[in-house]
Amino acid sequence: MDAMVEAMVSLTDVHLTLQSQAGPVNILRGVDLAAAAGERLAIMGPSGAGKTTLLMLLAGLTQASSGTVRVAGHDLSALSEDALAAFRRENVGIVFQAFHLAPSMTALENAALALEFSGRRDAFARAEEALAAVGLTDRMGHYPAELSGGEQQRVALARAIAPSPRLLLADEPTGNLDGETGGRIMDLLFSLSAEATLVLVTHDPGLAGRCGRVVRVRDGKVEDGAAGG
Repeated sequence: MDAMVEAMVSLTDVHLTLQSQAGPVNILRGVDLAAAAGERLAIMGPSGAGKTTLLMLLAGLTQASSGTVRVAGHDLSALSEDALAAFRRENVGIVFQAFHLAPSMTALENAALALEFSGRRDAFARAEEALAAVGLTDRMGHYPAELSGGEQQRVALARAIAPSPRLLLADEPTGNLDGETGGRIMDLLFSLSAEATLVLVTHDPGLAGRCGRVVRVRDGKVEDGAAGG
Protein backbone atom coordinates (compact mmCIF):
# COMPACT_ATOMS: atom_id res chain seq x y z
CA MET A 1 0.00 0.00 0.00
CA ASP A 2 1.34 3.45 -0.94
CA ALA A 3 2.25 5.21 2.28
CA MET A 4 1.01 8.50 0.76
CA VAL A 5 -2.51 7.12 0.23
CA GLU A 6 -4.70 6.79 3.31
CA ALA A 7 -6.10 3.31 3.85
CA MET A 8 -9.86 2.83 3.63
CA VAL A 9 -9.65 0.99 6.96
CA SER A 10 -7.00 1.52 9.63
CA LEU A 11 -6.95 0.24 13.21
CA THR A 12 -4.00 1.29 15.35
CA ASP A 13 -3.28 -0.32 18.75
CA VAL A 14 -7.00 -0.97 19.29
CA HIS A 15 -8.07 -2.42 22.62
CA LEU A 16 -11.58 -3.32 23.70
CA THR A 17 -12.30 -4.27 27.29
CA LEU A 18 -15.79 -5.08 28.54
CA GLN A 19 -16.90 -5.36 32.12
CA SER A 20 -18.51 -8.54 33.42
CA GLN A 21 -19.54 -9.89 36.81
CA ALA A 22 -16.24 -11.77 36.88
CA GLY A 23 -14.27 -8.60 36.12
CA PRO A 24 -12.89 -6.99 32.96
CA VAL A 25 -12.78 -9.10 29.78
CA ASN A 26 -10.18 -8.18 27.16
CA ILE A 27 -11.88 -8.74 23.80
CA LEU A 28 -9.23 -7.07 21.63
CA ARG A 29 -5.62 -6.65 22.71
CA GLY A 30 -3.70 -4.13 20.63
CA VAL A 31 -5.00 -4.74 17.13
CA ASP A 32 -3.24 -3.16 14.15
CA LEU A 33 -4.97 -3.68 10.80
CA ALA A 34 -5.26 -1.79 7.51
CA ALA A 35 -7.07 -2.35 4.21
CA ALA A 36 -6.74 -0.34 1.02
CA ALA A 37 -9.63 1.05 -0.99
CA GLY A 38 -11.08 -1.73 -3.13
CA GLU A 39 -9.29 -4.49 -1.20
CA ARG A 40 -11.03 -7.76 -0.34
CA LEU A 41 -10.00 -8.87 3.12
CA ALA A 42 -11.07 -12.08 4.86
CA ILE A 43 -10.95 -12.43 8.64
CA MET A 44 -10.72 -15.94 10.06
CA GLY A 45 -10.22 -17.43 13.51
CA PRO A 46 -11.90 -19.52 16.20
CA SER A 47 -15.24 -18.60 17.71
CA GLY A 48 -14.92 -15.92 20.36
CA ALA A 49 -11.61 -14.62 18.99
CA GLY A 50 -12.96 -11.13 18.25
CA LYS A 51 -13.78 -11.34 14.51
CA THR A 52 -17.30 -9.95 14.70
CA THR A 53 -16.15 -7.34 17.21
CA LEU A 54 -13.71 -6.04 14.60
CA LEU A 55 -16.56 -5.60 12.12
CA MET A 56 -18.63 -3.78 14.73
CA LEU A 57 -15.73 -1.40 15.35
CA LEU A 58 -15.36 -0.73 11.61
CA ALA A 59 -19.09 -0.02 11.38
CA GLY A 60 -18.98 2.35 14.33
CA LEU A 61 -21.44 0.14 16.21
CA THR A 62 -18.90 -0.52 18.99
CA GLN A 63 -16.39 1.96 20.40
CA ALA A 64 -12.83 0.93 21.18
CA SER A 65 -11.61 1.28 24.76
CA SER A 66 -8.37 2.76 23.41
CA GLY A 67 -6.53 3.12 20.13
CA THR A 68 -7.64 4.64 16.83
CA VAL A 69 -10.20 3.39 14.32
CA ARG A 70 -10.20 5.25 11.00
CA VAL A 71 -12.55 4.39 8.15
CA ALA A 72 -12.94 6.34 4.90
CA GLY A 73 -10.99 9.23 6.38
CA HIS A 74 -13.10 9.43 9.55
CA ASP A 75 -11.66 8.95 13.04
CA LEU A 76 -14.53 6.92 14.50
CA SER A 77 -13.06 7.19 17.98
CA ALA A 78 -13.83 10.93 17.97
CA LEU A 79 -17.38 10.89 16.55
CA SER A 80 -20.63 11.38 18.47
CA GLU A 81 -23.46 8.86 18.15
CA ASP A 82 -25.26 11.10 15.64
CA ALA A 83 -22.08 11.55 13.60
CA LEU A 84 -21.47 7.79 13.66
CA ALA A 85 -25.00 7.16 12.38
CA ALA A 86 -24.39 9.62 9.53
CA PHE A 87 -21.03 7.98 8.81
CA ARG A 88 -22.70 4.55 8.50
CA ARG A 89 -25.43 5.83 6.21
CA GLU A 90 -22.91 7.44 3.88
CA ASN A 91 -20.14 4.85 3.87
CA VAL A 92 -21.01 1.37 5.19
CA GLY A 93 -23.10 -1.59 4.09
CA ILE A 94 -23.46 -4.62 6.39
CA VAL A 95 -24.59 -8.18 5.65
CA PHE A 96 -25.16 -10.32 8.75
CA GLN A 97 -25.48 -14.07 9.18
CA ALA A 98 -28.95 -13.47 10.64
CA PHE A 99 -30.71 -11.52 7.92
CA HIS A 100 -32.13 -8.76 10.21
CA LEU A 101 -35.03 -7.95 7.93
CA ALA A 102 -38.05 -6.06 9.25
CA PRO A 103 -40.84 -8.70 9.20
CA SER A 104 -43.62 -6.15 8.58
CA MET A 105 -41.89 -4.69 5.51
CA THR A 106 -41.79 -6.04 1.97
CA ALA A 107 -38.52 -6.95 0.29
CA LEU A 108 -38.58 -3.58 -1.49
CA GLU A 109 -39.24 -1.65 1.72
CA ASN A 110 -36.45 -3.53 3.50
CA ALA A 111 -34.00 -2.84 0.67
CA ALA A 112 -34.90 0.86 0.68
CA LEU A 113 -34.65 1.29 4.44
CA ALA A 114 -31.09 2.65 4.72
CA LEU A 115 -31.67 4.97 1.77
CA GLU A 116 -34.85 6.32 3.33
CA PHE A 117 -32.99 7.04 6.57
CA SER A 118 -30.51 9.01 4.48
CA GLY A 119 -33.35 11.08 3.02
CA ARG A 120 -32.70 9.85 -0.52
CA ARG A 121 -35.54 10.74 -2.84
CA ASP A 122 -34.52 7.89 -5.13
CA ALA A 123 -34.60 5.34 -2.29
CA PHE A 124 -37.13 3.01 -3.88
CA ALA A 125 -35.69 3.32 -7.37
CA ARG A 126 -32.23 2.35 -6.09
CA ALA A 127 -33.75 -0.45 -3.97
CA GLU A 128 -35.50 -1.81 -7.07
CA GLU A 129 -32.20 -1.77 -8.97
CA ALA A 130 -30.44 -3.60 -6.13
CA LEU A 131 -33.17 -6.25 -5.88
CA ALA A 132 -33.01 -6.74 -9.63
CA ALA A 133 -29.23 -7.17 -9.34
CA VAL A 134 -29.72 -10.04 -6.87
CA GLY A 135 -32.44 -11.65 -9.00
CA LEU A 136 -35.51 -10.73 -6.95
CA THR A 137 -37.47 -8.57 -9.37
CA ASP A 138 -40.50 -10.85 -8.99
CA ARG A 139 -40.32 -10.96 -5.17
CA MET A 140 -40.22 -7.25 -4.32
CA GLY A 141 -43.73 -7.23 -2.84
CA HIS A 142 -43.19 -10.31 -0.66
CA TYR A 143 -42.62 -10.21 3.10
CA PRO A 144 -39.65 -12.00 4.73
CA ALA A 145 -41.87 -14.85 5.98
CA GLU A 146 -42.86 -15.51 2.35
CA LEU A 147 -39.22 -15.81 1.23
CA SER A 148 -36.74 -18.66 1.50
CA GLY A 149 -33.57 -18.24 3.54
CA GLY A 150 -31.54 -17.62 0.40
CA GLU A 151 -34.04 -15.03 -0.81
CA GLN A 152 -34.00 -13.27 2.55
CA GLN A 153 -30.20 -13.08 2.44
CA ARG A 154 -30.41 -11.67 -1.09
CA VAL A 155 -32.75 -8.95 0.21
CA ALA A 156 -30.23 -8.22 2.97
CA LEU A 157 -27.47 -8.02 0.36
CA ALA A 158 -29.57 -5.69 -1.79
CA ARG A 159 -30.16 -3.46 1.24
CA ALA A 160 -26.41 -3.34 1.90
CA ILE A 161 -25.37 -2.50 -1.67
CA ALA A 162 -28.22 -0.15 -2.61
CA PRO A 163 -26.48 2.96 -1.16
CA SER A 164 -23.24 2.09 -3.05
CA PRO A 165 -21.17 1.90 0.18
CA ARG A 166 -17.44 2.49 0.20
CA LEU A 167 -17.05 -0.27 2.80
CA LEU A 168 -19.01 -3.54 2.74
CA LEU A 169 -18.87 -5.68 5.87
CA ALA A 170 -20.07 -9.30 5.77
CA ASP A 171 -20.30 -11.41 8.93
CA GLU A 172 -20.63 -15.12 8.06
CA PRO A 173 -23.24 -14.19 5.42
CA THR A 174 -23.78 -17.82 4.35
CA GLY A 175 -23.79 -19.35 7.83
CA ASN A 176 -27.55 -20.01 7.84
CA LEU A 177 -27.73 -21.29 4.26
CA ASP A 178 -27.09 -24.63 2.57
CA GLY A 179 -23.90 -24.97 0.54
CA GLU A 180 -25.40 -24.41 -2.90
CA THR A 181 -27.47 -21.40 -1.85
CA GLY A 182 -24.53 -19.98 0.10
CA GLY A 183 -22.32 -20.32 -2.95
CA ARG A 184 -24.76 -18.29 -5.05
CA ILE A 185 -24.93 -15.61 -2.36
CA MET A 186 -21.13 -15.35 -2.27
CA ASP A 187 -20.95 -15.11 -6.06
CA LEU A 188 -23.36 -12.18 -5.84
CA LEU A 189 -21.49 -10.60 -2.96
CA PHE A 190 -18.17 -10.64 -4.80
CA SER A 191 -19.64 -9.45 -8.11
CA LEU A 192 -21.67 -6.63 -6.55
CA SER A 193 -18.91 -5.36 -4.25
CA ALA A 194 -16.41 -4.75 -7.04
CA GLU A 195 -16.08 -1.03 -6.29
CA ALA A 196 -16.18 -1.30 -2.48
CA THR A 197 -13.67 -2.39 0.12
CA LEU A 198 -14.94 -5.78 1.33
CA VAL A 199 -14.20 -7.16 4.79
CA LEU A 200 -15.54 -10.69 5.17
CA VAL A 201 -15.67 -12.76 8.36
CA THR A 202 -15.84 -16.46 7.54
CA HIS A 203 -14.92 -19.90 8.82
CA ASP A 204 -14.79 -21.23 5.25
CA PRO A 205 -11.24 -21.41 3.81
CA GLY A 206 -12.71 -21.58 0.30
CA LEU A 207 -14.49 -18.25 0.74
CA ALA A 208 -11.48 -16.69 2.41
CA GLY A 209 -9.33 -17.83 -0.50
CA ARG A 210 -11.43 -15.72 -2.87
CA CYS A 211 -10.25 -12.59 -1.07
CA GLY A 212 -6.99 -10.87 -1.84
CA ARG A 213 -5.74 -11.22 1.72
CA VAL A 214 -6.57 -13.30 4.78
CA VAL A 215 -5.88 -12.29 8.39
CA ARG A 216 -6.40 -14.51 11.40
CA VAL A 217 -7.67 -13.36 14.76
CA ARG A 218 -6.65 -15.31 17.83
CA ASP A 219 -7.07 -14.33 21.47
CA GLY A 220 -7.98 -10.77 20.54
CA LYS A 221 -4.94 -10.19 18.34
CA VAL A 222 -4.54 -10.09 14.57
CA GLU A 223 -1.90 -12.33 13.03
CA ASP A 224 -0.11 -11.33 9.83
CA GLY A 225 -2.23 -11.52 6.70
CA ALA A 226 -1.48 -13.76 3.76
CA ALA A 227 -2.45 -13.35 0.14
CA GLY A 228 -5.58 -15.20 -0.92
CA GLY A 229 -6.38 -16.95 -4.16
